Amino acid sequence: MSSAGHLEESLDGVDPALAAAVLEIESHIATGGWDQPARLYALVPTAELVEREPALAHAMGLDEAAEEGSFTPVEQDSIADADLERQLATIAWPPGVAGCAAVVERLVLPPEAEQAVLDDPDSAAAYARQHPDRQDVRIVAGATRAGATYCALRLRGADDDQSVLTGADLVPGLLALLRETLEDDEHAPGEDLP
Repeated sequence: MSSAGHLEESLDGVDPALAAAVLEIESHIATGGWDQPARLYALVPTAELVEREPALAHAMGLDEAAEEGSFTPVEQDSIADADLERQLATIAWPPGVAGCAAVVERLVLPPEAEQAVLDDPDSAAAYARQHPDRQDVRIVAGATRAGATYCALRLRGADDDQSVLTGADLVPGLLALLRETLEDDEHAPGEDLP
């Protein structure tokens, strides 16, 4: 994947570099179809990557012309889809990581069906899989150390680039978990990922 380009204008206070990175990840993932595992990305300032890791930057097709203010998504090792939220609680990013993004596919039910969901997670998952009005959704959510957030959602039932929903706060729970991984807490029990 190449670096996410810098968007010329801020959209309603949205960080354009973060929005570009999230949309780049969403577009890249969409080429692989559905039923993919969860993924986690470090968002590294492109200019810093070019300066500190010239060989890696060259291999990724980046050079000194990379725009200031853009992020390069760097995919991390595989994570278990069912454990994404739990694993995010154990992660602490090193200082060179300016942000992060997660990709996950989930089943979404209409509000009237959600009230019938059972407390047992296994029963709730089975109920959701069998519900006739379920929707498969792919979520790409990103956050930065500066506090910016951005999301892109693609429904399997409307699987085209023009139907991708975007916004700064579409998945508040996941965004909160991503922001927590970026907090500077010396006592965080998490892993330091590159």
